Amino acid sequence: MDLRKIKKLIDLLEESNLAEIEIKEGEESVRLARTPKGGYAVPAAPAPVAYAAEPRAAAPMPMSSPTEASTGGTAKAGNALPDGHVVRAPMVGTFYASPSPDKPAFVSVGQSVKAGETLAIIEAMKMFNPIEADVSGTVLSILAESGQPIEFDQPLFVIG
Repeated sequence: MDLRKIKKLIDLLEESNLAEIEIKEGEESVRLARTPKGGYAVPAAPAPVAYAAEPRAAAPMPMSSPTEASTGGTAKAGNALPDGHVVRAPMVGTFYASPSPDKPAFVSVGQSVKAGETLAIIEAMKMFNPIEADVSGTVLSILAESGQPIEFDQPLFVIG
């Protein structure tokens, strides 16, 4: 990843109200996090990414932002998720359930989906990224509201 791109990401993070941003480009990954005033800053550097057979985070990261409370109720800390496969946000951004405001949602609760089918989109840095089902099954729960900001690794869907 180019040093100019990293500097541009730092500028974007400083200008926004985001606390953290992570970008993956091929095998390279950069994670930038803002520290509270009076804290210290750790310079961001590309880190190698290791992939297991089934890509899942070891544990969800604690979220200290108000977006956790604005995700529509079932994704709040302390509430258990329904049984099934949890599809998590691969990035920080804005969650959209449909391709445009006047179009129907990609999926609804109770709908059958196939692996690779688009469930939603996340807007990050003016780019719309499709969130695809990584397993086939039935959508048991939608844990985010359209138009709401989401955090990295936040649960978005439960597929059973």
